[in-house]
Amino acid sequence: MEDFEHFAFDDGRWSRDVFRKGAGPAVIVIHEMPGLHPEVIRFANDLVAAGMTVFCPSLMGDPGRRVTPNYARGVILKTLCVRREFTVWATDRSSPIVDWLRALARKAHAECGGPGVGAVGMCFTGGFALAMMTEPSVIAPVVSQPSLPLGERGAASMGCSLDEIACARTRFETEDLSLLGLRFHGDPFVPAARFDAYRKAFGDRFEAIELDPASARQGTGRTPHSVLSTHLDRSDPAGPTMRARDRVVDFFRHRLGVDRAGPEA
Repeated sequence: MEDFEHFAFDDGRWSRDVFRKGAGPAVIVIHEMPGLHPEVIRFANDLVAAGMTVFCPSLMGDPGRRVTPNYARGVILKTLCVRREFTVWATDRSSPIVDWLRALARKAHAECGGPGVGAVGMCFTGGFALAMMTEPSVIAPVVSQPSLPLGERGAASMGCSLDEIACARTRFETEDLSLLGLRFHGDPFVPAARFDAYRKAFGDRFEAIELDPASARQGTGRTPHSVLSTHLDRSDPAGPTMRARDRVVDFFRHRLGVDRAGPEA
């Protein structure tokens, strides 16, 4: 990550490291478990290649560290049991760290300009991008394999408060915005009922990309889950997962007013 600018961002409650790169309107790339690993960084570089500035906060784990089973288990255990910034089981509210992310979005917009800021959450942080919509600068939310809340009781929950959902619904209509969501069919961490809840709440303002797990990158040793990182099959530029990635890039480019060509495979 030596070609990223690194700074600590403090919102008055929490301070977290942030890695920045690129030029153009801003996109907040919120990493998945267990941290800001190389495949998430590679996706962030795709956005840079497409004419955007990425802000990659490090919320857990070691930035740049490759994922191993023991490392992942350690970070997951610590996050579930100790970290108070995250709400894991509740079905009616977002995680407290979302306030910090909203403040980061304000900073990114002030520095990068443009019509607003994009945000993509992945896995554990997937729903954060939707909850960030209470910040007016956030205009392009993407929820990739949104996994919170955990447990069967929260299968049909979006992991946001009713006020956050109502705010997003209002903004989608009054500002002509929309939500993009991605998942693999059969992913046990992203039940179909959750995407049904998005459809019920937002109607045609929600665009769902649901992929056959057979289209995922093979040989990872894990059930297909991480649409934009670990299970993105870059060996097939015309394949379903790469088309999904390209749709995310185009979504951000359109909403943020970027006119440059998209990334290479």
